[in-house]
Amino acid sequence: MRYIFPLLILSLFAVTCQKKVDGTNEDVIVRVGNKSLSKSELEKNISKGLSTEDSMVLAEKFVRLWIKDNLLYDIAVKNLGDREEIKQLVENYRRSLIIYQYQEQLINEKLSKEIGETEMKQYYQEYSDKFVLDKTLIKGLFLKIPVEAPQIDEVRKWYKSSTQASLGNIEKYSVQNAAIYDYFYDKWVDFNELMENMPIPQVNHTVVIKNNKNIELQDSSYYYFLHIEDFLLPGDNAPFEYAQSTIKELLMNRRRMEFLRRIEDDLYNSALNKGQIQYYNE
Repeated sequence: MRYIFPLLILSLFAVTCQKKVDGTNEDVIVRVGNKSLSKSELEKNISKGLSTEDSMVLAEKFVRLWIKDNLLYDIAVKNLGDREEIKQLVENYRRSLIIYQYQEQLINEKLSKEIGETEMKQYYQEYSDKFVLDKTLIKGLFLKIPVEAPQIDEVRKWYKSSTQASLGNIEKYSVQNAAIYDYFYDKWVDFNELMENMPIPQVNHTVVIKNNKNIELQDSSYYYFLHIEDFLLPGDNAPFEYAQSTIKELLMNRRRMEFLRRIEDDLYNSALNKGQIQYYNE
């Protein structure tokens, strides 16, 4: 089999050998008992755009797994047979799947997915203590400038200031000279992710932030300028704009649960009123 498989898979991609299977024309790759794997089914499970060699390797793996799975299934059926508990598990899964699909259909058709900002802010104000940061967030700006760039002394003055004039100078300068210009006075960003752009030594970031509003670093190729206008540390309450996506998801899940509960209650009450539910006393 070790030698047959590569030849088999190669022939799959090189030639077409039609065989008659169950009244339909299919390229049969392999049979296990009364089950067969066709060329078209195999091709559906092989990613497009791969080289012939990679396609052959993946095809061989898929065929081997298909064979083993069917062999194991056949022996399992022979030994277990139609056990009642298996039938019950299958039926339970079928019922759960049908109910779930129907619920999802109702949700998609009738439940609005829009969550208003007012509702989100109200939820945040009520449960703000539940939204606690596990990372450091900062506001400010970041510059990465080649060492050969001009006016570095001016940049050192501008990046430390939050005046409109300084920010305007930085923006104009960065168009021509900066490798990275990231302005985030108006939003919170992850400090650790920002540090990935800087050759900062392995130090306590909390200490760095508390004691340095402005950070300047340099390596052989670039200057790095970071101005920290504001910061929040792990353990602080997360700001609303940072927690907003989580709040929206929480509210949507709550709305889904309430909607489904209402559907179930309506179905129950309607069936009860129509006499479709009958209780019997012992």
